[in-house]
Amino acid sequence: MPAELLDGERLSGRIKMELADRARRLAAAGRPVGLGTVLVGDDGPSAKYVAMKRADCEEIGITSFHEHLASSATQAEVEAVIDRLNADPAVHSILVQLPLPAGINETQVLLRVDPAKDVDGLHPTNLGRLVMGAPGPLPCTPAGIVELLSAHHVPVEGKHVVIIGRGLTIGRPLSLLLAMRRPGCNAAVTVVHTGVEDMGALTRLGDVIVAAAGVAGLVTPDMVKPGAAVVGAGTSWSGTKLMSDVAPEVADVAGWITPRIGGVGPMTRAMLLRNAVLAAEKVR
Repeated sequence: MPAELLDGERLSGRIKMELADRARRLAAAGRPVGLGTVLVGDDGPSAKYVAMKRADCEEIGITSFHEHLASSATQAEVEAVIDRLNADPAVHSILVQLPLPAGINETQVLLRVDPAKDVDGLHPTNLGRLVMGAPGPLPCTPAGIVELLSAHHVPVEGKHVVIIGRGLTIGRPLSLLLAMRRPGCNAAVTVVHTGVEDMGALTRLGDVIVAAAGVAGLVTPDMVKPGAAVVGAGTSWSGTKLMSDVAPEVADVAGWITPRIGGVGPMTRAMLLRNAVLAAEKVR
């Protein structure tokens, strides 16, 4: 029996409807939600991603404040834009699109963002709050994965989750989030990476596998316990085709699986919108 699809497109649509209602209430109270987006250079995928975020904002009633700098922009010029958005009361959250051009210190730029306006939830202050279990904006992709699993009734609490990848945006924060005693989490978590010998011996123990390594087809059917949930969170490009870390044949073994398109991506964008609305709601 083929695996049940973890449909992020449909779920994100429901989340956006709820966020649109909250954004309307804020606007009616004279506090319209504002998101600042910063794009440096003309990288095609980055420009497309920012355009999608801005379209999402327009769809649910968030005002987008877009700053597009040339690839020749200096560190000081990029930081000056961040400072201006930090100081603007109409901007409740800020998205700095990565990667930044060579010569720009990404860490320095991200640290410049006011933690209260950190829409990605990746500022050290907010990651520290995650470690402590304190309220704060959650990293978008990890939060989206938790929502996706919960909405499809995938058992996670008390189960074994294997995460492939230890990156800052997905693997590391997701391992913290899933291990916490909170709804939809409270799991035993194992983190592996592409340098681990016999990765399959570990992934076959997982009730849930999250692949976030950015290696096309990394997870194959022989690496999956029958009936497990498999989430393809890492992507890469083969020419113009977006590839998942999960081989298509895994659907014949798994109980649940994300589609190549329309799984984690829409959920990441929905969680970014949620963080933007939450930031606006906190301003009094």
